[in-house]
Amino acid sequence: MSTPDRIQQSFAKQGLMTTLGAELTAVEPGFVEIVMKPSPAVSQQHGFVHAGAVSAIADSAAGYAALSVMPAGSGVLTAEFKINLLAPAAGERIVARGRVVKAGRTLTLSQAEVFAVKDGAEKLIALLTATMMTIHSRDGIVD
Repeated sequence: MSTPDRIQQSFAKQGLMTTLGAELTAVEPGFVEIVMKPSPAVSQQHGFVHAGAVSAIADSAAGYAALSVMPAGSGVLTAEFKINLLAPAAGERIVARGRVVKAGRTLTLSQAEVFAVKDGAEKLIALLTATMMTIHSRDGIVD
């Protein structure tokens, strides 16, 4: 199975991404893009997309970017992340782009930039940095 197919199959198993209405829109080695359309179901009290929803798609984009450079039969788990929320999440789409910064055998450092898209213009609204852990099939857990 190709890496994009493996990642798409894994993404389809994530109930939270389905609940958020998030879609996997691009998969390349070391890069993943996830798009979410804002709705009242993911809003906070001021009408912006909730930081939890922004964090979730950023974490998934960073994690799947890491998985895209891991060997077949591996899985990925987030060991830690930090997110800077730079501006309110308001627009027609929220786009998270995850990239691998440095891949290792056990730990991979990834980042995700999150943009709010309004009238075709992108505005950076969040930056996530994460450490992703490779789960090997010998651990009994595979993606």
